Amino acid sequence: MLLAIDIGNTNTVMGLYDGSRLVDDWRVRTERNMTEDEFYILVTNLFGRNKIETGDIEKTVISCVVPPMITVLDLFCQKYLNHTPHWVDAKSTTCMPILIDNPSEVGADRIVNSVAAYHKYKTGMIVIDFGTATTFDVISEKGEYLGGAISPGIKIAAEALYQKASKLPRVEFTPPKSVIGKSTDSSMKSGIIYGYGALVDGMVQRIKTELGTNPKVIATGGLAKVMQAVSETIESIEPNLTLEGLRILGETIE
Repeated sequence: MLLAIDIGNTNTVMGLYDGSRLVDDWRVRTERNMTEDEFYILVTNLFGRNKIETGDIEKTVISCVVPPMITVLDLFCQKYLNHTPHWVDAKSTTCMPILIDNPSEVGADRIVNSVAAYHKYKTGMIVIDFGTATTFDVISEKGEYLGGAISPGIKIAAEALYQKASKLPRVEFTPPKSVIGKSTDSSMKSGIIYGYGALVDGMVQRIKTELGTNPKVIATGGLAKVMQAVSETIESIEPNLTLEGLRILGETIE
């Protein structure tokens, strides 16, 4: 079996694959101060539901944007899984040319998403990931990573609004009935949800204009479904895109 792990700034997503079949997946908070032993306890508790043993795992593939977790996961794999994990980065990704000024700057999660998207659709793509940051990744029709854009994530923006404006409350991430809010709550929801929908559509249109082509637009991440409902450009949602990318890259490991 292959264990795929994506360590993000807010959440860590794990998936266990038997060949191409996703056996189970989990989403937990990223804890930067966790030790390799604590991570082992977490993993074995999650595995217990399906009676999975750590000895069943033959490969581990990891994308990580949280540097302190690299040592923790290295030690976990070596101590409890008896192998060294494969870390995704621009150098290790040989199936997709990274055509930017400094390929080492591209986050591993963005590489993984792009690999998975192109592997599935085999066409030009814009991949939008609604995570801690909202990222736009652009893939050419030839399967080249062309670059993209990064904006503050929806939750980060909403939390900043709550913290910096003393009279504004926290709100749920659900679209209000109308763009013109009739209360503080509905006005904030409108600005956050419809505002980010407009950001998405505006960025997609600008990217398409710059490319001179009409790439397919897909989205992933925790708020992808919410944003698809208010966006005019998102064509489909791929909830397991990052895990699928890790699985695909894992197949290239001897």
